[in-house]
Amino acid sequence: MGRALVLTAPRQVGYESYDDAPLAPDEVRIRTLYSGISAGTELAQYRGTSPYLHKRWDPDLRLFRPGAEASLTYPVRTWGYEEVGEVIEVGAGVEGISPGTLVFGTWGHRTHYVATGDYVRPRLMPPGLDPILGIFSHIGAVGLNGVHDGRVRIGETVAVFGLGVLGQIVVQAARRSGARVIAVDRIPARLAMAEKSGAQVTLDAAGGSVAETIKELTGGRGADVCFEVTGSTAALNEAIRAAAYSARVVAMGFFQGDAQHLFLGEEFHHNRINVVCSQISGTDPELQYRWNKLRLWQTAIQLQADGLLDLHPLITHITPFEQAAEMYATLDQSPDQVLQAVLAFSD
Repeated sequence: MGRALVLTAPRQVGYESYDDAPLAPDEVRIRTLYSGISAGTELAQYRGTSPYLHKRWDPDLRLFRPGAEASLTYPVRTWGYEEVGEVIEVGAGVEGISPGTLVFGTWGHRTHYVATGDYVRPRLMPPGLDPILGIFSHIGAVGLNGVHDGRVRIGETVAVFGLGVLGQIVVQAARRSGARVIAVDRIPARLAMAEKSGAQVTLDAAGGSVAETIKELTGGRGADVCFEVTGSTAALNEAIRAAAYSARVVAMGFFQGDAQHLFLGEEFHHNRINVVCSQISGTDPELQYRWNKLRLWQTAIQLQADGLLDLHPLITHITPFEQAAEMYATLDQSPDQVLQAVLAFSD
């Protein structure tokens, strides 16, 4: 018998049991070891602010339709997308996969998952890599996709606004791409972590005009690329102000509600700023023949195995699966105390 985490109402977490069905010949059973909690998408569902809970997403027109039945209703079961587990049972027709194989993927906050052999083979954990780092396959891919969308060139100045998990990954990836990185946040511990990860300059967002400081640091030019990774329109506006003339601002945050504090008639209009959205459901059209979600997932794991990304320090809380409700409450009420929260599953 398996157990899965469900969201029964805003800020209400529960569990559901499900049967461990017999395997088909081409299937394997995976026991979840760790599952990461997303402080963006999941918290929006937890708080009840996700647009999917209030509008219907039309995939054909690619529009949210207000007034129609919402795409998501409670209880929400499609919850969680940062998992790593161990194969514990193999179907009769599966070749090349044995019990004990470690695999990363997306299957939700649940104790067990049944996948095909074809799903598992491209998602094997590299030998020697700490299994818990498999939870970064998805959020790591989001970060890499954002850096690709920024088209960062070696020697450029990059400013990262927001140093949560995703922002910290962007700092590391941009630094490894040869950029000079300016990291911006309001939380001292996050600024210190970004500095340790290679950011040459850290700026307290509460200490005055970040944009003016960045202009001064770049001889009046501004940043070549700015990444907004907070989901705050005020931060997006400051990123626009900090960008050089005709530069690129990559909006990676999951914005909620109205776009207050965004003044598009000012620097955006006068400096020909290019604002692009980066979202993991699609890659830069120029890259789509070579890069897809699977390659981004694989790369996020392999860069850790190669020592180019050091994401273990981002894990600040490991909580038993049975205490998930307490962890979500902490993320909701005291987000400044947590970076990456992980649910650990016992045998």
